[in-house]
Amino acid sequence: MQQEPVYIHNVDVSKIVNRNEKRVAELIPQLLNDYYQDFIFEDLDIQDIYALTLNLIPAGYAQSGSIVLSNRLSDFEINSKIRIAVERVLENPTRASR
Repeated sequence: MQQEPVYIHNVDVSKIVNRNEKRVAELIPQLLNDYYQDFIFEDLDIQDIYALTLNLIPAGYAQSGSIVLSNRLSDFEINSKIRIAVERVLENPTRASR
């Protein structure tokens, strides 16, 4: 789904992205495979885990060509937040049945 451009004073700001979104999306599958292989996660579970994880870590917004000061979270820090999110989803499922 294509996102509508967002403008502020005729400046397109829709290409400003949270760098951590991609990292979280890349780390979740490996963590689920390594530690939660006995569970069957539904689509909504994965979406909840992703959203909860992003809410647990600081946003890292950047625009193309910008200078990014090194405040990068380690994979360990992100994985620990993913584990917290997974446990919350498992304890509080939003789906109808399990």
